[in-house]
Amino acid sequence: MLLVFQQPSLIRILLLALVGIFWLSPVLAEPVALEDIRIALKDQTTRIVIETKTRPAYKVFSLSDPERLVIDIANTKLGKKLARSTFANTYVADMRHAQRKSALRLVFDLKQRVTPNSFLLAPSGKHHYRLVLDLATGKNKQSASQKPANSISSAPIQQRPLRDVVIAIDAGHGGKDPGAIGSRGTYEKTVVLQIAKRLKRLLDAQPGMRAVLTRNNDRYLTLRERTNRARKHRADVFISVHADAVKNRKANGSSVYVLSKRGASSEAAKILAKSQNAADMIGGVSLGGKDKVLQHVILDLSQTATIDASTELARNVIAELTRLGKTKRNVGHAGFVVLKSPDIPSILVETAFISNRAEEKKLRSPQHQEKLAKAIFNGIRRYLQQHAPEDSKLAQAPTNRSNSRHIVRSGETLSGIAQRYDISVNTLRRANGIKSDKIRVGQKLKIPKA
Repeated sequence: MLLVFQQPSLIRILLLALVGIFWLSPVLAEPVALEDIRIALKDQTTRIVIETKTRPAYKVFSLSDPERLVIDIANTKLGKKLARSTFANTYVADMRHAQRKSALRLVFDLKQRVTPNSFLLAPSGKHHYRLVLDLATGKNKQSASQKPANSISSAPIQQRPLRDVVIAIDAGHGGKDPGAIGSRGTYEKTVVLQIAKRLKRLLDAQPGMRAVLTRNNDRYLTLRERTNRARKHRADVFISVHADAVKNRKANGSSVYVLSKRGASSEAAKILAKSQNAADMIGGVSLGGKDKVLQHVILDLSQTATIDASTELARNVIAELTRLGKTKRNVGHAGFVVLKSPDIPSILVETAFISNRAEEKKLRSPQHQEKLAKAIFNGIRRYLQQHAPEDSKLAQAPTNRSNSRHIVRSGETLSGIAQRYDISVNTLRRANGIKSDKIRVGQKLKIPKA
């Protein structure tokens, strides 16, 4: 059985932005147009001033190779375009933007590595709120004590080092729970632990990935303990490995499951019932004390995005398992407890039928265990090539920044896909020889480097 977590995921960023909007206003308002953006060189420091009528809820972070500064501003839209001459004699080479529902993302391409410092200025005279970012090189970095007298908050930016993607692997059953038992006396708990350990070895050998096991020996864990252990390790991906069993001894093949809508609804009810007395974390956002409507909006957004991500992951793993033999082509849907983390994309993989004598023999084979582990590994790797967390080494790897592929899913549009990869629609059209905006489900699109 297989599960996956993303952290800090795009889901988490979207949720925090959504809550920020609710903090600013009791009801969702139309996005506020950004009043002005000014960029200039001052005392060998590039100053970016972003002016808004309302106090902005914002997040700033840096990306390397190439050097970029990213600013997300909630409930805001871009009201004007910048002329290229604006960037003359500054550390900024270019600026791009993307509208993400009511949030505005500004991306500043930098000419060199800089040390950013941000603060917010209160309205004064004819000026509204101003978010100020000073970009300096290491030689002329502004002292932290040089804070403007009329600033109302300070948000210094710290560029965190890129991290590994963490994959938690859950070997099903264990201890007093043997799981299914084959006709030859093979315990499910034993073979899935061997597969899990092999999968961990493959993942640990991959640059930018690190695996952890929920159990590394024959011990019993409750289903909730398994997901809690993954959270403790701040896992991005959680994989629970199982072997199937039914009365029909001829049943064979592999299958992959994600959480069903019905299972999501029942879990949502439990979470919302607890939220009055506990700090339930959904993508890093506590539901405790929030308005009931907001609680439902946050939870629904998280679960919908998580199930979509889980389905895409499952399809990648299925594509790899089909190389080994019979595999159910369609993604299964079930209410398994280990799939019920509302902010964690999760899939469950049934590697084979231990109740089938031929497949039981394969499951006992170290060679076949290695093949199963390699198939799951390849599926995860394919998924993460397009969905690695933005602050991870994997997301910044040359293979992920260069040309990649995107498989069109139901409900997607060409403009939405272009926005997702920070490229223009025309660039996406040219790369794929498309003259219109029509795309079809299952179509493979070439994604050029942003």
